Amino acid sequence: MRLLLDVMCGGLVSYLRMCNYDTASAGDRGIEADDDLLALARAEGRTLLTRDVQLASRSDDAILLESREVEDQLRELAATGLDLSLADEPAFCGRCNGPLTTVSETASTPEYAPDGAATTVWRCQDCGQHFWRGSHWDRVAATLARVTDAAHTDDQSGTFQ
Repeated sequence: MRLLLDVMCGGLVSYLRMCNYDTASAGDRGIEADDDLLALARAEGRTLLTRDVQLASRSDDAILLESREVEDQLRELAATGLDLSLADEPAFCGRCNGPLTTVSETASTPEYAPDGAATTVWRCQDCGQHFWRGSHWDRVAATLARVTDAAHTDDQSGTFQ
């Protein structure tokens, strides 16, 4: 699934990219006008995520979110059946959505990144940013666990928050 997030859902970008969703952001692309968002979603075959009721109603492929808070938006996405599992091998850059490649164990890494011989490191082919499973990964994993556990509990009880 390829996604396009309007500016009201921009907080979801890194979570969805870390779950291996090809996720474009209206904010990253400098797009604000509804017609431009709809045209981009159609041209790139993307599902639009928005909090704008009128915008969602104009799209053939949109997910309307009601919540303002990121964790609540993630719960809503989990309730729709969207898989919010962290990728074993991340494919998309959290910064720019470019493709990631694994850095070889012998390659040098920037000062901010760990040694590739000690941990798996990925590099974005587009922006050059390096990624690894560190404290940010752990925080995202904990958030997604809370969200998916809550969504599963709500499914079991027959209620939706």
